[in-house]
Amino acid sequence: MSEETSPQDGNGKVCRVIRIGTRKSQLARIQTDSVAEKLKNLYPEVQLEIVGMSTTGDKILDTALSKIGEKSLFTKELENALERNEVDLVVHSLKDLPTTLPPGFTIGAVLKRENPHDAVVLHPKNMGKTLDTLPENSVIGTSSLRRAAQLKKRFPHLQFKDIRGNLNTRLKKLDEKEDFSAIILAAAGLKRMGWENRINQILGPEDCMYAVGQGALAVEVRVRDIDILEMVSVLHDPDTVLRCIAERAFLRHLEGGCSVPVAVHTEVKDSQLYLTGAVYSLDGSDSLKETMQTSIIAVNEVPEEVDERVQHVGVTASKIAASAQDGVEKLGIDLASLLLSKGAKEILTVARQLNDAR
Repeated sequence: MSEETSPQDGNGKVCRVIRIGTRKSQLARIQTDSVAEKLKNLYPEVQLEIVGMSTTGDKILDTALSKIGEKSLFTKELENALERNEVDLVVHSLKDLPTTLPPGFTIGAVLKRENPHDAVVLHPKNMGKTLDTLPENSVIGTSSLRRAAQLKKRFPHLQFKDIRGNLNTRLKKLDEKEDFSAIILAAAGLKRMGWENRINQILGPEDCMYAVGQGALAVEVRVRDIDILEMVSVLHDPDTVLRCIAERAFLRHLEGGCSVPVAVHTEVKDSQLYLTGAVYSLDGSDSLKETMQTSIIAVNEVPEEVDERVQHVGVTASKIAASAQDGVEKLGIDLASLLLSKGAKEILTVARQLNDAR
C-alpha cells in the first residue's frame, strides 16, 4: 500500500496520504472529485491525492470502440498503477469495468446510481424535435453498438454513424458541424457535467435499454488491502449494488462485451428485483428480450462472519446480505441462460463477426 506522510495537521498528528487514480477527462475528474469529497467528509483525518492518467480508450479516437476489441480500454492503465502500488484506489464508470477483473482486484464500492438511461442531444437547428419527428435519413451519432441496434429497429427512418471522443469533443462535433442531426449520450454523464440543459429527450426502456452498470460509479481496490476495502465500503448503495450485480452476472454469462449489442433494465419494487435483458443483431432486426425477478429480502438478517475475498461478479460488499447478493447473481445467470436457450449465442456470434468485418 502506498503510504506517505504529509505535513502535520494542526494537532501535530501525521496525516496518511491515500492516492486515487482516475482518467484525465473532465467527466472522470468530476466523478473522482465527488468520490474524494464523500471520503473526505467521512474520514477528515485522511489526506487524499488524485492522480490523473490517460488510458488506451482516451488515446485511440479514430476507431470505433467496438472495433478495438480490448475489454479494458478505459481501465487497464489505472489497474496497472494499482498493481504497482502507485495508487490505493481507482474510480471508474462501472460500465467501463469488465465483468471479470484481474486477479487481486475487487470493486470495493458501487455508489448510488445516477439516471442510467440514454439521452438525445439535438443539433441546435433541430430544437423542439424528437427522434420520432426528425426528418428521414437524419444522421444520429453514437459510439455504441447497443444504442445503434435498438434505435435502428425503433426509428428505421434514421441513420446511425460512429462518433468518438469525450463528452466535450462529441458535443463540439455536434454543434460546430452539420454531420449529425443529434447524438446519443448517457444522461448520467451530462448531468454530472452540469449540462442537463442539453438533454432534449430521455430514452425510456421501450426505446433503448441501457448498458450494464451505466450511471453507477465504482471504486476498485486491491483485495489484500482490507483497511482500504473497509474504508470505501461505506460508499456502497445497496439497491445499486444488487441491480448491478444482476446486470454484470447477466453480461458475464452471455460472454458479452462492448463488441456486441447487449442491453438491460433493472428495477427494485416491493422487495423484488426485476431484471430485463436483451441481445440484438447489429441492425436490430433480430433480438431476444426477457424479464425475470427475484426477492431481495435477506434470508438471514443475523450478521455472519464475512470473508472479504468473496466477490459477486467482481464486487465485494460484505455489509450487504450475502443471500441477497447470491440471489441477484443467480437471477442474472438464469436470465442469460434463458436467452441462450432461445438462440442468443447465435445472434451475438453473428453480430461479433459482422462487426469485425466492418
